[in-house]
Amino acid sequence: MTHRPLFPSRRAALAGLAGFAAGAVLARPALADIAADVRKLKPGQFTWQPELQPRGPISIIVSIKEQLLRVHRRGKLIGVSTVSTGKKGHETPMGVFTILEKDKDHVSNIYDAEMPFMQRLTWSGVALHAGALPGYPASHGCVRLPIKFAEALFGTTKLGTPVVIANRFTDPTPVVSSSVAGRKFTPAEMGNMAGRTRAYLDGEPEERPVTSVLVSRKDGQVMVLENGVIVAEGTATITDAGQAFPSEIFVLNGAEGGDLAWEAIGYDDSEDGPAAGAETGDVLDRIKGPDNVAAAIAERLAPGMILLVTDDSLGDETRSDGDFVVMTADDGKK
Repeated sequence: MTHRPLFPSRRAALAGLAGFAAGAVLARPALADIAADVRKLKPGQFTWQPELQPRGPISIIVSIKEQLLRVHRRGKLIGVSTVSTGKKGHETPMGVFTILEKDKDHVSNIYDAEMPFMQRLTWSGVALHAGALPGYPASHGCVRLPIKFAEALFGTTKLGTPVVIANRFTDPTPVVSSSVAGRKFTPAEMGNMAGRTRAYLDGEPEERPVTSVLVSRKDGQVMVLENGVIVAEGTATITDAGQAFPSEIFVLNGAEGGDLAWEAIGYDDSEDGPAAGAETGDVLDRIKGPDNVAAAIAERLAPGMILLVTDDSLGDETRSDGDFVVMTADDGKK
């Protein structure tokens, strides 16, 4: 990873990070006050309360303007941390990423710099990791975290966990639907979904393949990827094809009451942040894929599945190289 060293040596790095962690304040507001109190966090501070939602898929949202990272589990806010993103000339790219690799003892192979609890977002050098937090963007493209928070987050995420990096934060929006890509699921299929939900929650999610569904309005295409490999693709029939998609990623939380429960997370690089509104719930109903795509989705339907809609093309440049999905406004290559 092409970053300037944060610390002069492995021993100095560990000592410096330990000292910083000892001086940082672990903010633990009352359970109902996390969202209200996040703006009071000072550089190096964070709050982490996974007990608010003990089980289920994780999603991560980084707000560049606020210099904050939020963690949601099944739509519930369980943690917020201050961060330091890329400085001018080395800006952290915005868009939708997934965790490609995890290494708690990572060292930059170029600068021999410590990057503890590294979680890679692109193969070209962008990652989440522990590092210095001066209170403003100061990295060479990565998202730096307090070391204790980086450790806690590292132990919670899985390969394929979605990470949304946007200019501003918007709350995830719950979306309920019984169909994906135009395929209506029967009660029996919903029963299978409930079984997969239990397996996901009670087993080892990293043993499950990561499934991502991508829909491009520009290409009129839909594809299903399993661990980054295309397993089905075809033409997407999109209602009101002239109407832009909102920039959103949908994360499947599970089956509830005979329907599929998703959370929609907006992403874009505008000053105001992604728009949220009634349009969110209409997106899933606008998309219909061919039978082979619908069958591939039905076979793999499980919590943590990602559905990403975009107005852009689904060319190789918008995905990671031979691995999980990466959709970004800037590929992070400096």
